[in-house]
Amino acid sequence: MPKGTPLFDARRLFERLMRSSEDGLKRAHFKNHWLAAALLSPQLIILLFFFFIPSWKALSLAFVQVDPFGGKSLFVGWRNFTELFASESYRNSAWLTFWFTIVQNIATLALAGALAFATDHIIRGRFAYRSILLLPYAIAPVISGAIWAYLFNPTVGPVAMGIHAMGLPWDPNLRSGDALILITISAVWKHICYDYIFLVAAMLAVPQSLREAAAIDGAGQLKRFFTISLPLITPTIMYLFIINMVYGLFDTFPIIDAVTSGGPAGSTTTLVYKVYQDGFVMLNLGSSAAQSVILMILAVTFTVLQFRAMDRKVNYQV
Repeated sequence: MPKGTPLFDARRLFERLMRSSEDGLKRAHFKNHWLAAALLSPQLIILLFFFFIPSWKALSLAFVQVDPFGGKSLFVGWRNFTELFASESYRNSAWLTFWFTIVQNIATLALAGALAFATDHIIRGRFAYRSILLLPYAIAPVISGAIWAYLFNPTVGPVAMGIHAMGLPWDPNLRSGDALILITISAVWKHICYDYIFLVAAMLAVPQSLREAAAIDGAGQLKRFFTISLPLITPTIMYLFIINMVYGLFDTFPIIDAVTSGGPAGSTTTLVYKVYQDGFVMLNLGSSAAQSVILMILAVTFTVLQFRAMDRKVNYQV
């Protein structure tokens, strides 16, 4: 070894590590760029035709008034938006959507959490228990809405007959409160299995040693859940809260259409259903496009605010 050469050359070691790291990255990359483009093209084509082009079309229609029969369009600027905010029916629909989304979100998380908590304490028939809970996810939303519409039908529905037998009034076709309860039950039942899957997986990730240590200290099952499991699965709950909000804003359309069709008297017309009614029933394409733009901005804004507000308060260490 030459005199004066250090036994440990940190610079040479660092360069060797960086070179091996870069070689690994190069091996992970595609040498043929056309192959990478070909693999990405199906997804990009789907996004182009089913997201970007419709989004651009909705944005362009939001600033014009379109004749649905003649195909002529007139640029009106922000008039579609100003008329929406001045419309009492639109404000009522927005207020209804807010409360409906919040209620179904909380109810879905609470019931899914209770069912996920009970999964750990079922010894016999656990597979059948999980299978039954996952069945609603395999049913189409329209079929789900039709099932609940039949069960609560005031004339032939078995559940409605039981409610009448107890001396309670029930008629979702005439009473707006009953219609709201019915679509909320239908929406929660359809989405509860989705939350259940994530919550069960999150609870399984909680270290068993922590729960065993709490049990040795004398903590009961509920106390172990609220003091150990619940804080550690907060990231999953936060994720499901956002997903449930998006579900309430967008994905409840087929359930509402199958159960109440927005009635009675528009009492179950949420924002997404109003987009359909104004655009495809009333043929007011400009107003419908403006509503869809507002709904998308609302969903994106809410998601960003939720992540920024809750990211610092969530414990992501399991």
